[in-house]
Amino acid sequence: MSSTSSTLIDLSLRSYAELRASNRHDYVQLVLPMHGQLLLEIEGRTGRVDTQQGAIIPSGAWHAQHSRVANSSIILDVAESAVTAGRWQRLLDQPYMALGQGARKLIEYMGLMAQQHRLTPALAQGWTPLLLDTLALDEAQPQATSRLSALLVRVEGDPGQPWSTDTMARCANLSVSRLHALFRSELQTTPHAWLLQQRLSRACELLASSKTTIAQIALAAGFSDQSALTRAMRDSIDVTPSAYRRQSRETRSKVQ
Repeated sequence: MSSTSSTLIDLSLRSYAELRASNRHDYVQLVLPMHGQLLLEIEGRTGRVDTQQGAIIPSGAWHAQHSRVANSSIILDVAESAVTAGRWQRLLDQPYMALGQGARKLIEYMGLMAQQHRLTPALAQGWTPLLLDTLALDEAQPQATSRLSALLVRVEGDPGQPWSTDTMARCANLSVSRLHALFRSELQTTPHAWLLQQRLSRACELLASSKTTIAQIALAAGFSDQSALTRAMRDSIDVTPSAYRRQSRETRSKVQ
């Protein structure tokens, strides 16, 4: 699999209305509708794009799109080299492609994350190769690295769930040893250490942005109790939850 950092260029949510002049760009673009429909013309080939059919626009291809109904699509820009030189090349065989159940669920999930303002670069980078695999390959046989990407997205979305190395391995349909090997090769860490960082990040986010009690935040972020969160924060960033919350509030008041 090409590294995600060299694969994904941009991901955004867009809506289209009046027909505009044709344009082209030096990357591959996928149009993945969330709702509604639009008409898309790619190098003279016109097709309807909706929740059952997406489109892939090759690099350098002239294209234009418009719609008379409300619509919203995920627009995924991917490096040309990642598609033309690898297993995703088959996606370029046809400009319009059916969106199977697996692809639809991935699109719906990413759309939800965008609407909730939780669309981070790391989330998009983890999601992109899995989507491309799902579109290009048998949905039942995604690559191990793509299964890891899907797992990362799922855990990042809710690190407070009772995750363990065993449950993460089962979720990704991998053995525990294979999961450890992938974490070492792809992320240079262990599943346990990575999970701890996700939980700490969620706890810090809640401490800074909510008035929820520290004990409730500890449980929501996946820690057994407030003392477990306190120990983890002291070990990781040398600060207690109450001090972190106080510092965050002071910083916010200075900015305001």
